[in-house]
Amino acid sequence: MNLKLTRPIAFFDLETTGLNIVTDRIIEISILKVMPNGDETSITRRLNPEMPIPAESTAVHHITNEDVKDCPTFKEKAKEFAQLLEDCDIAGYNSNKFDVPLLAEEFARADVQFDWSKRKFVDVQVLFLKKEPRTLSAAYKFYCDKDLEGAHAADADTNATYEVLKAQLDKYPDIENNVEFLSKYTHHTNNVDFAGRIIYNDKKQEVFNFGKYKGQLVETILQKDPSYYSWMMQGEFSSNTKQVLTNIKLRNFGK
Repeated sequence: MNLKLTRPIAFFDLETTGLNIVTDRIIEISILKVMPNGDETSITRRLNPEMPIPAESTAVHHITNEDVKDCPTFKEKAKEFAQLLEDCDIAGYNSNKFDVPLLAEEFARADVQFDWSKRKFVDVQVLFLKKEPRTLSAAYKFYCDKDLEGAHAADADTNATYEVLKAQLDKYPDIENNVEFLSKYTHHTNNVDFAGRIIYNDKKQEVFNFGKYKGQLVETILQKDPSYYSWMMQGEFSSNTKQVLTNIKLRNFGK
């Protein structure tokens, strides 16, 4: 079953130096852009992360420091990626928890403005785990009856993710074939920031989701303990989290 789209959707996958959203870097990105009429455009780019690739990461994706030493940096390609994604909703496998936050962090480091609030996000892993808890390779075998050759290569994983979602739509009649439904169905939490440090409560108010102020209103804490804002802005939090926190602070300035 093909996706019913009202605007383009971009499937993407990252290979990285590690799993820390704040400190690790992208070394390979693959983007598959699907248009409402079914036309597809894809790119795969390897990038110099400007830091050593740990051996344990190379063991997973088989990309070495030698492989990327002459590649462009993310900053050099950031505008190209932003332009390709500009009019798209976003989809991936485990993308809401990892790939999207890390890509947002790379855009911030490259000083490229990208408005994530305009996107709907579809995480194929969440749909899969709700229906058939397994890995991407198992999902590909289960839904598409194919072996995933080249797993942990960005292009292979990206295309497999797209095929799995189409097969899921064929298999589950209760899963609506539109991005708005898929985005809501695969959404993990009521995150305000990608990292989930700030979430919405039942009243759609922003509250902290960690630390000594967990469950308390962000607005209240910023007024009661202004130093907490400074602590977070100087701490090892993602650029997206800091941006969300700053937006809340500025929104309430002068109240």
